[in-house]
Amino acid sequence: MLYWLFKAVLYPVLTSLFRPEVKGLEHVPLTGPAVLASNHLSVSDSFFLPLVVPRRVSFMAKAEYFTGRGVKGRLTAGFFKGIGQLPVDRSGGKASQAAIDLALQVLDRGELFGIYPEGTRSPDGRLYRGKTGVARVALTSGVPVLPVAMHGTDVVQPIGRRIPRIRRVGITIGAPLDFSRYQGMENDRFVLRSVTDEITYEIMRLSNQEYVDVYATTMKDRLSATAKERRAAAKAMKPETAGPEVLGAGPTADSTTRRAHEPELGPEELGDVGTALPADPPADAAR
Repeated sequence: MLYWLFKAVLYPVLTSLFRPEVKGLEHVPLTGPAVLASNHLSVSDSFFLPLVVPRRVSFMAKAEYFTGRGVKGRLTAGFFKGIGQLPVDRSGGKASQAAIDLALQVLDRGELFGIYPEGTRSPDGRLYRGKTGVARVALTSGVPVLPVAMHGTDVVQPIGRRIPRIRRVGITIGAPLDFSRYQGMENDRFVLRSVTDEITYEIMRLSNQEYVDVYATTMKDRLSATAKERRAAAKAMKPETAGPEVLGAGPTADSTTRRAHEPELGPEELGDVGTALPADPPADAAR
């Protein structure tokens, strides 16, 4: 009930401001379960996609959004519950299986389940390697997977920006993918990788993004490490007694000042919404 109330309130506001252009909505089944597998450019993806789909779409969100204290914490938890987010523990291990079980419960009820195969927002607008959680859910449930491409949401609300810019966004929903040929092979890690790559390829085709064959989390770690190295180098080069006049007194000092003020390129401040399921299972999972 709360989901539809939020949608009724947000729909006229967001559609008038951001004028979403939607293609392929006819691919969404009128009834029955399905997985919506989307690229992930912005925190706002989890608002725009459910907004344009006439049926309820349940995404996963990190559990911390539901456990905050005080008035702000309760309001945040109520909001995420209201827009159809499901709390998930991202610590791995048993929590990974719990996340899959939660997704299967949604599909068992005949509903739509949304997931971001990349597992986190793209740090630079490119499409990154998918994690196999989406394949495990699809093969275990036997439901079709609809590839989805979000366009321009990273311009509307880039990483670290709290207030979105008013720009038009696009959403493209592809034809459903059928993986019934892999029935009973949900524990085969090679099949899981093949299915995940097929889904990722369709997302890439719809989004026209450049593909990077590494995990987005790995890239974020690399960018964070690089930023830390730059800050350390800038600090080491900065004279201890130098004031503003000295730092601005030549090309070398000026470049040091610029490096010291470069924005950090590491993981986003606000965390991730709609986090995807866990990555590849260990090698012994197939045995």
